[in-house]
Amino acid sequence: MPQQESRVKKSLLNARVNLIFYFLTLILSFFSRKIFLDTLGADFVGLTGTLQNLLGFLNLAELGIGSAIGYVLYKPLFEHDEGKINEIISIFGYLYRWIGFIILGAGLILACFLPLIFPKTQFEMGLIFFAYFSFLASSLIGYFANYKQTLLGADQKNYVVTAYFQTATITKTLIQMTSAYYTGSYYLWVIIELTFGIIYSIILNWKINQVYPWLRSEVRLGKQLFKKYPEVMKYTKQLFVHKIGGFTQWQTTPFLIYAFVSLQTVAYYGNYTIIVDKINGFISNFLGSTGAGVGNLIAEGNKSKEYRVFWELLVIRFFVSGIIMFSIFMLIEPFISLWLGTEYILPQTVLIIILANFFLNLTRGATDQFLYGHGLFYDTWSPVVEASIYITVAIVGGHFLGLEGVLLGATVSLALVIGCWKPYFLFSKGFKMPVIKYWIGWWKYVFLILLSGVLSYYLLSLIPIRPDEHWGVWIVYAIITTTVITLVETILLLLFTQGMRDFVRRIIKK
Repeated sequence: MPQQESRVKKSLLNARVNLIFYFLTLILSFFSRKIFLDTLGADFVGLTGTLQNLLGFLNLAELGIGSAIGYVLYKPLFEHDEGKINEIISIFGYLYRWIGFIILGAGLILACFLPLIFPKTQFEMGLIFFAYFSFLASSLIGYFANYKQTLLGADQKNYVVTAYFQTATITKTLIQMTSAYYTGSYYLWVIIELTFGIIYSIILNWKINQVYPWLRSEVRLGKQLFKKYPEVMKYTKQLFVHKIGGFTQWQTTPFLIYAFVSLQTVAYYGNYTIIVDKINGFISNFLGSTGAGVGNLIAEGNKSKEYRVFWELLVIRFFVSGIIMFSIFMLIEPFISLWLGTEYILPQTVLIIILANFFLNLTRGATDQFLYGHGLFYDTWSPVVEASIYITVAIVGGHFLGLEGVLLGATVSLALVIGCWKPYFLFSKGFKMPVIKYWIGWWKYVFLILLSGVLSYYLLSLIPIRPDEHWGVWIVYAIITTTVITLVETILLLLFTQGMRDFVRRIIKK
């Protein structure tokens, strides 16, 4: 029981720290982006975003190793086996050092192509190279110095990493805002970025040594110890393949937008995604907390109960996604107008595609949880197909349609692989039921969510308010909008879906 209580306490502490810093960074991100766009310009913001995504693509070499090591650490941490923990961290340090050298080599090669990647910009190549190598150095610090932080995550002490990292990020951003406002120097902005990466690394490692004074990892022994833990490579391969689809989309979207449209558009698109991604991350973490419960439910072996809970979780994701999706649709354009100016508003077709991708990503969570709960992740071909579809559609679409075409790559890949294959895989291999039952329920939910959106839009059009007049009016309109959408969705889903009624009954009983 004490062990269980300790886990609950750590989980609550992690959640509390994450929540506090989430809102702090969310508020700061809006102010900082406004200042950076006004003082440094949309082209510079787009340039730094594109460079960081280029380097992020090199980090593909890491995908899976950190997660695999974290998984392997669970048992020795539970058993307080300090010797084994030291061995595993030594292996991690050895692997990360090699990955660091690979990324350094690939980064140097990529640097040779920067003049071809940025042939027509207002910035001198000296600034582009300076920013690129500063970002590369910041990235490499994580591989050569910060690898021990995985131990904190596996030990449910990720709040330590969050607190130090986010504090450093907030301080760095505040100094960058001050620097940009008073000097407008591109070079100083980049220097601050690199400096705080080094400071964060020093402080984090000092804290890790305090928390684990017995930790004595020896990177030089990692090669010999690696053979002792073959499961590390096994899990790494599986996790690498499963993460590649989402990673490809996340990292290549800004680059493709730059390639087919412009650096300025990368920044304009970033204004929208900074809002949508923050909300998506927060909701995903909140709803994702049911993952462990799903695993326990499946282990219980009650198929009818498992199936019922699946529909409850799915309808809740539809409910939350629908509220947020239509709220963003109604509120984001006046928000952008008040925040940055009307010139930063993108075409409404772009917004619709962004929201469609948001909806598909958020509602997939229930299916993903049950797939993992059943251990159904041997379909390693699916993320490869997903990434291939995305790149193909994004390139062709970008050539013919510009920004909308690039974004459609994610829509098509998500719809085909996540929307079609994953439910079939779960129902055929997990529930042992015909997938037609899923499709009947899914389309019913989609129809009800769309109907609630149309009804809400009509009701809100009767309210004589212009939310783009000033912030006070926008806040009032935002409260009215979310309230109306929530009420309409709640009524429709309660009337026409069993899953919503079951969920409400469960809440009332508790």
